[in-house]
Amino acid sequence: MSDRPGEATTILVAESDVLVRLAIAAYLRDCGYRVIEAASSEEARAVLASEEADVAVVLSAVDLAGAMDGFALAQWVRKERSGVAVILAGTVEREARQARELCEQGPHLRKPYEPQQVVAWISRLRNTKREA
Repeated sequence: MSDRPGEATTILVAESDVLVRLAIAAYLRDCGYRVIEAASSEEARAVLASEEADVAVVLSAVDLAGAMDGFALAQWVRKERSGVAVILAGTVEREARQARELCEQGPHLRKPYEPQQVVAWISRLRNTKREA
């Protein structure tokens, strides 16, 4: 086992913007996380429905493509996969405020965000889960 911070933690990056998705996924992989990418809410739900995925954290864009936006996906995750943490990322203040309200003190990021912010939130979520 490695001393890398993300070792054995699977992150689902649900982001419609291919450049943003590829960039954050590459950064998270470099940090040692196992990353699964989804370009839409349907892809994200399919991954989360798979027992092999073992997703610990979902990083979702608020404006995610598909039948559900990021807010609806976050609500679905909390209902169907309660052990999975969600980080929402929005592009405007209204989206960030809605994400903050939905997350009930949980993680929310305003785009553009720094990849280090995502890693810091993942670390906090993992530590909180261990303490619970």
